[in-house]
Amino acid sequence: MTRDEALALVKKHVSTKNLVNHCLACEAIMRKLAKHFGEDEELWGLAGLLHDLDYDYTKDKPEEHGYKTLEILGDSVRPEIKNAILAHCEKKVPETLMEKALYAVDPTSGFIVAGALIKPEKKLSAINVEFLMNRFKEKGFARGANREQIRSCESFGLSLEEFLSISLEAMKEIADQIGL
Repeated sequence: MTRDEALALVKKHVSTKNLVNHCLACEAIMRKLAKHFGEDEELWGLAGLLHDLDYDYTKDKPEEHGYKTLEILGDSVRPEIKNAILAHCEKKVPETLMEKALYAVDPTSGFIVAGALIKPEKKLSAINVEFLMNRFKEKGFARGANREQIRSCESFGLSLEEFLSISLEAMKEIADQIGL
């Protein structure tokens, strides 16, 4: 599957702009992480872009999240992508580097967006890693962003600060596309 085909699927199956933007942000972070680790940027990017393809269908049936995406995708993507999608929503234990990365990336993109939105500018350019590290300690900030899941970046060799730095940089590179 090409990136254009994947994006067309996202636009077909994901109804809200915010969730499309989340998928784009996860794609950007996954690509940046792949580059950091010397991995396949296209493969990792597709995993990030497609990971929540079924959200509209499964938001009220979380036990089906991930499985419905695999049903939609059929044989159009490699097994590594399917496994990463299942791992991100805890339908399998994250084992590979890509699976562990997507598991950590999913809540991180939302955490970073929340950081940008509390600034008057509502822009990613208004925040930095130090700001994010300080907010990470605040339990009341971005409650939906699972801190343990974000901190799982340490399981693949990145400190929280390094991981947030790579993630923020990736999202800043596509800030215009995601409206931030």
